[in-house]
Amino acid sequence: MTPAEAGAIPYGAVLAIAAMTLATYLCRSSGVVLMSWVRITPRVQRALAALPGSIVVATVVPIAARSGPDGILGILVGLVVMRLVRNELAALCAGLAVAAAVRALAPHA
Repeated sequence: MTPAEAGAIPYGAVLAIAAMTLATYLCRSSGVVLMSWVRITPRVQRALAALPGSIVVATVVPIAARSGPDGILGILVGLVVMRLVRNELAALCAGLAVAAAVRALAPHA
C-alpha cells in the first residue's frame, strides 16, 4: 500500500507550499517596509509607475523569443489589440488565439 492509498499527507508538498507562502509574504512586506524609508519624489513616482510594465516586458520577451515566430506574432497581435481597444483581456485573448492558431495550422518540425 502506498502512502497516498493509506491516506497519508504528503508533508514535502505541504512544507514546500508553506515555505513559498512565507517567502511571498516576506518579499511583499519587505517592499512596504523598505519603501516607507524612501522619500517619494516625482522622479521616484515615475519610476514606480513604469515598474510593472518593465517587469512584464522582462518576463514576456524571453518567453516569446524562445517560442519562435508563433509566440512573437502572438505578442505583436496582443500589442496591437491593446493599443486599439485598451482592454487587457481582449489583447490577451487575441494574442493567445493567434499563437494557438499558428501552432495548429503550421506545426513545428
